[in-house]
Amino acid sequence: MRLREEMIEYLSKVLMDGLVKGGYIELKGKKEEVEGRIRTVIREDLLVEDRLNEEVREILRAYAHEIDRGEIDYMKMFNLVKSKLVKERGLIL
Repeated sequence: MRLREEMIEYLSKVLMDGLVKGGYIELKGKKEEVEGRIRTVIREDLLVEDRLNEEVREILRAYAHEIDRGEIDYMKMFNLVKSKLVKERGLIL
């Protein structure tokens, strides 16, 4: 799932503000640095799902003939394979 950069920036600010206001963290550095680290984590997490989606597409290419003939529903198979890989790898998406 892709998020626009503006949304990532917004989420990082909201998360940081919530953590500070809730007393979960105490800033020892600059607010901008913390927000930058949060943005990096969000981007990296989104890349995990992007790479997983590409891996699922690659797996399903082996079944292109059956999919083209209508023997296999692509989206159903995509979600099934993705769910299986998520479970096997212990991912949280």
